[in-house]
Amino acid sequence: MAALLVGGTEKLRGGEDYGVPLAGSLAEAVAAHEPEIVVDLSDEPVLGPRERLHLASRALAAGLPYVGADFRLDPPAFEPFELPSLAVIGTGKRVGKTAVTGHLARLLAVELEVVVVSMGRGGPPEPELIEVPPTVEELLELSRAGRHAASDHLETAALTGVPTVGCRRCGGGLAGATFLSNVLEGARLAAACAPDVVVFDGSGAAIPPIAAGARILVAHDLTSGLNPYRALISDLVLAMDEGVVEAAGALGVAALRFDLRLRPAQPLGGRAAAVFTAGPAPLDHLDGVVFSSRNLADRELLRHDLEAVDADVYVVELKAAAIDLVAETASARGAEIVLADNEVVAPGLDDALLALTDLAVGAEARDNLLR
Repeated sequence: MAALLVGGTEKLRGGEDYGVPLAGSLAEAVAAHEPEIVVDLSDEPVLGPRERLHLASRALAAGLPYVGADFRLDPPAFEPFELPSLAVIGTGKRVGKTAVTGHLARLLAVELEVVVVSMGRGGPPEPELIEVPPTVEELLELSRAGRHAASDHLETAALTGVPTVGCRRCGGGLAGATFLSNVLEGARLAAACAPDVVVFDGSGAAIPPIAAGARILVAHDLTSGLNPYRALISDLVLAMDEGVVEAAGALGVAALRFDLRLRPAQPLGGRAAAVFTAGPAPLDHLDGVVFSSRNLADRELLRHDLEAVDADVYVVELKAAAIDLVAETASARGAEIVLADNEVVAPGLDDALLALTDLAVGAEARDNLLR
């Protein structure tokens, strides 16, 4: 047992004996005393919610439960996985996580056999392996059969050409654990393909329950909730906000800033195009755009937007209502449908990702695979 004094010294005279060793920091206490649990006896005004959750993040990253008067936070459990693996996780929706997963999968697939395991709220009830990129027509068939045809695993398979296992999850805890998921079954399905490396794709702020060899966090914020925990268990933080990159550095985690650029999967050929997205990627580099909407995740506004469209080609991110509303509308109007990817642009990113692959696979093992 040891104690960490976090403040409130205005009521202390000095020279107090606490009956246990007094540590200078949580990290020092963990290293010196190897505790089994962290008990929080603080309160306002000494520590506010943000400061307490920051301490909780450090405890959870050390594998320790963090317990207070009316709460308990346990570190998520990560299951061992027999193959080399990397995980891409996020701090929420619409931060560019799936785009980073796609970029990583394409980069590694140049030289290695890669399988992606993707989990999502709209994933299949049983893990499914998508070995051939689905076409828009096949996605429409899935949608008409009652499936969510814009799940992350379908997006990844369609836009990267890499075999992808789709999984389902329900709920997400403050630290990223899921209430239910079939990711472990999906991991076994991926392993049966005998790839060189498996990339696990998180869902929103939920983390795949796999002890990946390296982890990449795509972040929009590192100060709220337990987001510091997500950074502390990651090997690299990617963010579109320079302030988040600086916050990662303050936590001692390597970080890079990146941008997204919408990239149609097929040439538009100068035709009048209507573009539908759910994220922040700029569109000013695209020619022929006569209409744009960022309302893929808001069905009411999206229906209203579709009423105003007059275009030859509908360019759409494969997210939210992309298939059952946008693609169906385009199909009914006889317009062509072109899927769009979010290209990740960041100097030095590929070198950083390959270095993490060496960490996850082992540099010598990767060299052997390439030979």
